[in-house]
Parts: sequence; C-alpha cells; structure tokens
Amino acid sequence: MLHCYVHIPFCRKRCSYCDFFLVTRKNLFASFAVALEKEVVARSDQLSGKTISSLHFGGGTPSVAGPGMIEHWLELFSRFAAFSPDAEITLEANPEDLSSGLTEAYAAAGVNRLSLGVQSYQDRKLRALGREHDARCASEVTQWALESLPNTSVDLICGAEGETLREWMGDLEQVCAFGLPHVSVYMLTVEPGTLLGRDTRSGKVVLPSDECLAEFYLAACQRLAAQGFEHYEVSNFCRPGAFSRYNLGCWHREPYLGFGPSAHSLIVDGRQETRCANVSSIVRYIDHPGNACEFCEKLDGKAVLDERIFLSLRLRDGVETELLYSGNRNRALVDERLGDFTARGWLEILPGRIRLTSRGFLFADYITEELLP
Repeated sequence: MLHCYVHIPFCRKRCSYCDFFLVTRKNLFASFAVALEKEVVARSDQLSGKTISSLHFGGGTPSVAGPGMIEHWLELFSRFAAFSPDAEITLEANPEDLSSGLTEAYAAAGVNRLSLGVQSYQDRKLRALGREHDARCASEVTQWALESLPNTSVDLICGAEGETLREWMGDLEQVCAFGLPHVSVYMLTVEPGTLLGRDTRSGKVVLPSDECLAEFYLAACQRLAAQGFEHYEVSNFCRPGAFSRYNLGCWHREPYLGFGPSAHSLIVDGRQETRCANVSSIVRYIDHPGNACEFCEKLDGKAVLDERIFLSLRLRDGVETELLYSGNRNRALVDERLGDFTARGWLEILPGRIRLTSRGFLFADYITEELLP
C-alpha cells in the first residue's frame, strides 16, 4: 500500500502564527497546476504497479483548486496507480472557501474526507487568531460538510491571546455537539520570523502561559475521552475507526510520496529507505517540475530505528520496549529514564511496550531526546 500527499501551497494570506511554506500570488496557480501534472508524470515509475491507500490534498489551502481540478488530479493519479476500493481521499479546506454546494461538489469529485481549518467556533478568538471566517461561518460549514462528507475532521487551536479555559471548553462542546468523527487539537506555537513571534517579543501580544496551555490540552483529552473519542496520537482524537489513514501511515513509516513544492517522501526499495524533499520555491518548482527534488537522504539502520521510536512515541499504542534497548543503547540508562518518566506520570509500562500518557504527550519531544541520546 502507498500513501500520497499533494501540496497545494496557495493561501489568501499568511496567518500571523504560520511559518509553513505557502504562496499568496494567485496568478501563479495555473502554472503550478501544469507543473504538478508534469511532476506526477515524471515520477510515474514510483506509482506504477502500486495501490494507493490514501491521498491527502494539503496546503496551504487546497480548496482554492476547486472540485474540477481535484477530480482531474485524482484521474491523473489513477492513470499510473490503482486506488484501493476504500481509499481515503482527504481535502484540507478553510471554512470561508466552502458552501453547501461546494462540499457536495467535492464529494462528487471523489473526495471522501474533509479536514476543516476551523480553529475556533467563537468570534473573539477567531479575531485574535486573525482568521478570515467568523463563528457563524465555522458552524454552518461544519454542518454542510457533515451532510455531504460524514468523515469530516476539524482543527482546533488553544492558546490564543486572552483565551480562558471556559472559552476553550466552549469550542470542545461545539465539536461534541456536532458529532464529528475526528478532531485535531493544537497548542498555539510561537514560531520565529512570524508576525505572532514579533508581536509577542515586543509585548504587543501576550499569550496564555505554558501552564495554561497544558491545562487546556489536558481538558481536551478528558472531555473528548468522555465523548468516546480515542486519543490515538499526540494531537489527534477520533471515534472508533475514524483515524486519519494518511497520517497514521506516515507515523507507522509506511511508504508515501509527496508531490508539489516542499513536499516530502519516504521511498522504500527493498531494505533501503530514502527520505526526499522537494524544492521550497514556487518559481523553481514551476520551472523544473520534472526535477523538483532538492534533497535525498538514504537512511542507515540507526536513522530508521530512531525514527521508528520517535514516531511510535507519538502514538497511543506506544513503542516496543525491545526497540529502546536495541542499537547498542545502555539498557541500565534506558531503564533509569523509564522509571523516572513513569514516576512523573508521563508514561505507562505495559507487557512488552511503553506508551505515553496524555500528560506525557506534553513532554513527548523531551522524552524522545532522553531516550535517544
């Protein structure tokens, strides 16, 4: 099985907290669309004979492409690879780009899962985040999406300027009221070089403390669990069976191919695994779509092992204990650190494996660094 990612980097504007590669020049979209098709054709040998289990249109804001273009791209991939009968076809979208008719049109085009960048269902918070949509739009689009595409996910962000626990719980209650099958919860992160980064450094914007963020996150874990959601990954919660197949495939290190500027791939050829990344320049991508890859790294045994541990620790299933001891690691030191993290309530030791607790997920990066010296 193969997973595919198509990066459509276009956005109306850059959000104050975003440091992703994106493009705001709409006049380049037509040239990008031509280049993307050329890249897929040039890499058709990587698709030939494969079965696509999931295809994720990410961004940016992929919904700027429109249903007709999405349908065309799906047909393009089907020329070179088969889609599994239950293939997951996900489209990321912002609420302001959708209507009832458009959600139906995307479903008719072949999309069977929407990932909505709602972020909040409250006007004050949406203004603080600098979002284009309002609370009414967020609610209407969520309802339209569920009617056309029941397998819809929403993104929520906690930690906006002035946000209180009560306000955050209001967003969680909205998610529960809609009966959504999947929700992603992100803590607002201040990235260097962003407008939010500059505003926080200057004191223009004051964000909730790290302690407040932890309280928000743990409140989400508790509330969503009470509603029957499974906390299957650090930031992701789903009803039974409604996990994101594409994301879970990446975390399980299954092969995936990324198309479009700045897209990444994990190519598996027998026992050799290679990570590749496309050029992070829309102009260079348009000029050389058949040779878009600017970085490739063949992974050695240690790199593969470290990735398996790092990514598995992000999952609720956790990681096999023996993996932590492999690769000439100091068993006594690993045991000491596992004991310390268990005492802090950050992880659970199960027969043959360990997994992080909800509180432990808050320290996932630190725990990984300590276990992978």
